[in-house]
Amino acid sequence: MSENQLQLQQTLWNIANDLRGNMDADDFRDYILGFIFYKYLSKKMSLHANYILKPDNLTYNEVIGHEKEEILFQEIKFMALDGLGYFLHPTELFDELAKRGNAGGVNKFILEDLQKVLTNIEQSTMGSESEEDFGNLFEDLDLTSSKLGKTEEAKNELVVKVLTHLQNIDFDLENDENDVLGDAYEYLIGQFASGAGKKAGEFYTPQQVSKILAQLVTTDKQRLKSVYDPTCGSGSLLLRVAKEVQEVGAFYGQESNPTTYNLCRMNMIMHDVHYKKFDIYNEDTLVNPSPKHREQRFEAIVANPPFSAKWNPDSIISDERFSPYGKMAPKSKADFAFVQHMIHQLDDNGTMACVLPHGVLFRGAAEGHIRKYLIEDKNQLDAVIGLPANIFYGTSIPTCILVLKKNRTTKDILFIDASNAFEKVKTQNVLTATHLQNIIETYRTKQTKDKYSYLATLEEVQENDYNLNIPRYVDTFEEEELVDLKAVATDLQNLEKDIAATDQTIANFCKELNIETPF
Repeated sequence: MSENQLQLQQTLWNIANDLRGNMDADDFRDYILGFIFYKYLSKKMSLHANYILKPDNLTYNEVIGHEKEEILFQEIKFMALDGLGYFLHPTELFDELAKRGNAGGVNKFILEDLQKVLTNIEQSTMGSESEEDFGNLFEDLDLTSSKLGKTEEAKNELVVKVLTHLQNIDFDLENDENDVLGDAYEYLIGQFASGAGKKAGEFYTPQQVSKILAQLVTTDKQRLKSVYDPTCGSGSLLLRVAKEVQEVGAFYGQESNPTTYNLCRMNMIMHDVHYKKFDIYNEDTLVNPSPKHREQRFEAIVANPPFSAKWNPDSIISDERFSPYGKMAPKSKADFAFVQHMIHQLDDNGTMACVLPHGVLFRGAAEGHIRKYLIEDKNQLDAVIGLPANIFYGTSIPTCILVLKKNRTTKDILFIDASNAFEKVKTQNVLTATHLQNIIETYRTKQTKDKYSYLATLEEVQENDYNLNIPRYVDTFEEEELVDLKAVATDLQNLEKDIAATDQTIANFCKELNIETPF
C-alpha cells in the first residue's frame, strides 16, 4: 500500500470520526463518498481544462478575466461534456469551495454555494449524451439534513471540516498506474458495507470472492466485449472483472436500490470508466429488466444476488427468460430466477458465475425441476464450488458458486469443496491468495483432487437425482485414529488406584484433625 493510500485511509477515518456522532455508518459512508466524488470530478475537470488550454499557455483559473473568457469557456464546456460528460466552472471546483469555507482559519458559510455547485454539475449534462449517467447522482448528499447538525452554522462547520480534511490529500490522478482514489472509494464501500439490505439477503461481496468470480469468467480470455451484473450493487464485481483482462468493451448492470445505484455510477466514473462505456439501470431486474439490456447478450456475467429473496413471478409467468423451464422459482426464494435471467442474457461464447446459498444445490419441487432442466436438457452447468461459511459481512451462512456456460462440449460437472480452505481473521473467515489460486487452477484444469474436487459424469448426477450437494461427490471424510481399548482400560484401572490412594490420604488428614471425611 502506497504512502498516499495510507494517508487517505487515515483521513477517511478522521472524517468518519467527525461524522460518527451525528449519523449511522451507512449515512456517513454516503456523505464521505459524495464529497470524495465531488473532489474527483473537480480534479478531473481541472486537468482536462488545462490540457485543452495548453496551446494557449493558459491554466483554467487564468480564463477568468481573460479577454476571450466567454469563447474559451464555451469551447471548454463543449469539449468537457464530450470527454468527461459534465462541466464545472473554475469557481465551482472543490479546492475553491474548501478555501472559501476556511478562509483565514475561520469557517465561512458555503452550504448554499456547495448545493448550487452539486446541482450545476447535474444540470450541465442536460441534453447531452451523459445526462442519464449523471442524473440525481448527488441526491443522497443532503446538505439540509439535521444529521449534519441542528443549526445551519453547525452543518456548515461540519461540512467545512470534511472538505478541509479531503483538501489535504493528493489523489494523484495524473499517475495512470496509481488508482489511489478508486481504491479508497472501494475501501470505504467495503468498510461500511451497507446494512440496509441485509434483511433482504443483500450483502457486499468481499474482494476475495469478487476475484474468484472475475477469474472464473475470464478464463482463457484477454479481452471481453461486455460484462454484466444483474444485481450490481456498488459495481465492485464489474470493476474486478476489468482487472483480470486487458480490455472490457462495455459494462452493464442493474440495481434496485436507488442509493446503491448512485454509488455504482460514481464508482464507475471514479475508476475512470468513460460514461459512454457503462450502462447502469435502476429497477428490479427480475420483474423490470432494463429495456436496453433485454435484447443484448453478454460475454461475461457475474453476480452476488440477494440470498433467497422474495419475488412476484405472477406478472411475468410467460416471460421468455422463464417459460422454457415449465416452472417458476418459488415466490419465497428467487435464487433460481436470477440464474434463469442470467443464462438467458449470456452470449453463446460466454461464462457466468454467481454466488448463491447452498439451498439451490438440493432443494426440491420447482427448484429441483429447474436444476434438472439446466443439467439434463440444456447441459449448461459447468461447475459447483463450495465456499467457507462466514466470509460475507453480516451473514455466516456457507455459500457456493455456480458456473454456467451456453455451449458446453462435455457433460461432466466439476465439484470443488473449498469450505475448509480459509484462515480465521478475528471473527471473519478469509480466503488467502493460495486458497484462491487452488480454486481457479482446479477449475481451469478440471482436476479431481483427493478430498477437494471431483469431475462427475452426467450419469452420476442423474443417480443422485440431480442433487448437487457437494459431499455426494467430494468425499472429505477423515478416518479417526483407531482407539486401543486395552490401553484405555489399563489407564482407567490405574486412575481408579490413584483415586483410591488420594481418598485414603484425605481420610488420614481428616482423622488427625478429628473431622468427618467428605466421602
